[in-house]
Amino acid sequence: MGQKGFWDEQERVSKLKNKKPVLTCLSDSIPWEAFRPLLDKGYIQERKSNAGRKRIDPLILFKMLVLQQLFNLSDEEVEFQVNDRRSFEEFVGLGVMNDIPDATTVAFFRERLRKANVIDELFEMFENYLRDQGLEARGGQIIDATLVPVPKQRNSREENKEIKANRLPDGWNESPKRLQQKDLDARWVKKNDINHYGYKNSICIDAEHGFIRRFVVTPANIHDSQMLPMLLDPENHDDYVWADSAYSGERFKDLLSLAGFENRIHEKGSRNHPLSAAATERNSIRSQTRARVEHVFGCFATSMGGKFTRKIGLEKNKAWWSLKNLTFNFLRYLYLSSNSLVSI
Repeated sequence: MGQKGFWDEQERVSKLKNKKPVLTCLSDSIPWEAFRPLLDKGYIQERKSNAGRKRIDPLILFKMLVLQQLFNLSDEEVEFQVNDRRSFEEFVGLGVMNDIPDATTVAFFRERLRKANVIDELFEMFENYLRDQGLEARGGQIIDATLVPVPKQRNSREENKEIKANRLPDGWNESPKRLQQKDLDARWVKKNDINHYGYKNSICIDAEHGFIRRFVVTPANIHDSQMLPMLLDPENHDDYVWADSAYSGERFKDLLSLAGFENRIHEKGSRNHPLSAAATERNSIRSQTRARVEHVFGCFATSMGGKFTRKIGLEKNKAWWSLKNLTFNFLRYLYLSSNSLVSI
């Protein structure tokens, strides 16, 4: 085999981009520079002097956060992958001669954005961009929730009892390092006779375009239906609301009616009052639309590397899932703007 030249390397890079085009498409299609003012707002840090290393471009760090959500990577893993993979390096805007931000820098940047309340503003900014592109919420809205697993805590029954009562178990504050690894906000919940530990990501998507328009992150034991008032999107052009039977009940029916929404929530039977044939048929028809929200959860579970989250505490999980929901909207925008499925 002869010595490879410059054009051989160019051809290799071109082949890589054609086989995995999602990062190239994201680079070209998302208005990254529009995020800069908000990123700068969350990245303000007073310097004692002008000495030392120059500040890392916040847009580079933001793109590393997006890579985290695309592939469900830890801070350490995203540092390694940007160092290791040419496509990741090019996506964040660095070359082989540049220093790659380390895991600690990525983590600190995400924390700065969270503490400055910038992450939700980033989500809203892209929502406004979608409207400007003619992709405003239409067709009604679909509401559902998905469980978010986190590392299980190995606590005693007495310790769990104290945590559920919002009290710190005896002796825990005597070991600060141990306490940092304890999630005091995550909760257990039983679904389909299986116990789950973690949080919930409740979302509202529009039925026509499939973007996440609103979301709420809560501990797993909070019932789905309690989030309904917070998820309803008054900006949707159409009044229909679809959801599964977890959101059924006279209270929510009255709420939708009072707010001017058309109820398309699945009807629910009971032990002594099973659903009639007509109600079963109505549910079947509604499922054809409601099922679109499952595609979002399917994307989280497969294309975006799974739902398992490594963050500890409700606030950090909110920040993580705000970024994941935003990243999903990036992928959805690529799909709709190109009219072809972009594979990760």
